[in-house]
Amino acid sequence: MTHNTPLSPRPLGHLGRLAEAHQRVLTTAQLRAHGVTAAELSARCRAGGPWTRLLPHVYLLHPGPPTDEERLHGALRYAAREPGSGVPVQPTGRHAYRPPYPGAVLTGLAALALYGFASAPPPADLEHVDVLVPRQRRLRSTGYVRVLRTPDLPTPRTVTGLPVAPVPRALADALAELRDGEAVRRLLTEAVRGGHCEPAAVVRELTRAKLLGLPHVVDAVDSLVAEGRAIAEHRLYRMVREYGLPDPLWNVDLRLPGGPHLGALDAYWPDQAVAVELDTRALHRQPTAAVDPDAPADAFDADAEWSEYARRREHLERLGITVVHLTPRKLRDAMEQQAAVVRTALMAADDREPAACVVVLPR
Repeated sequence: MTHNTPLSPRPLGHLGRLAEAHQRVLTTAQLRAHGVTAAELSARCRAGGPWTRLLPHVYLLHPGPPTDEERLHGALRYAAREPGSGVPVQPTGRHAYRPPYPGAVLTGLAALALYGFASAPPPADLEHVDVLVPRQRRLRSTGYVRVLRTPDLPTPRTVTGLPVAPVPRALADALAELRDGEAVRRLLTEAVRGGHCEPAAVVRELTRAKLLGLPHVVDAVDSLVAEGRAIAEHRLYRMVREYGLPDPLWNVDLRLPGGPHLGALDAYWPDQAVAVELDTRALHRQPTAAVDPDAPADAFDADAEWSEYARRREHLERLGITVVHLTPRKLRDAMEQQAAVVRTALMAADDREPAACVVVLPR
């Protein structure tokens, strides 16, 4: 049975004994489909009765306060569209799929708590549970549910059976309501250290939400950038060690003898003239929105930055230096494959013309 499957009429006594949290939190329409009349519903929700009105048109089928899980299911019951309300069925392969809570996605601190963030309070301690709904919905925040309208409802991940916004989006929605710089820093640090997401994805989402103009967010993002860079470098060290690559010179600057600076590199094999550069450009882009609140959320000076990067790389390759471009995400998700790329570049050195003489300096 899916969360929204209409119940066939059965004696009412069994409802309070249902084991699953989503079965103990039902809407007026679902109870009506089960044969519960308005009079019966009113009688059961009186003071001292066996059921509790949790939210408008959402009922808890036992007395007393809801559990954390019931509280989250209640928020989704309130925000989701009922079956038959015009929510399109999404095709999945040969079968049609309707999400259990169509048009509603948990986000913010409640979502981060479900992901296991130690720095996010448990749902029971949250004054509000944030739920994303499409912008065209006419739905008001009520009780403990805060409705956040969005033009683009994110594709949710399923965590403990609940639709949850991806971590970067949940972080952005949480940070939009926080003013405590230390709390913001803790959440961002845990997101990166815990492997929940890459720093670049967080920066993109914070930029889209126009949060990088807030001083306490900017300070925390500076720490996030440093954290992400350190983690990427650690993965690069691991790759060299675990996959038996020869030791390179780490963190060096290249110059032409008596000439200009050629650029900084994360790793360099001088005998083979092979360089590795970690691409953390997405972490260092300064969004126009941080200076101009009216600028588009994704307005970066990306073209100029990419042109400079490409120009430097082409210059090195004209000098006979092979540049291997690695991203933090590639190192995380496909380290063995990236090690093979570097090894191939090192092995191909004998087939290339000797590289120009360069001066290698510590960075």
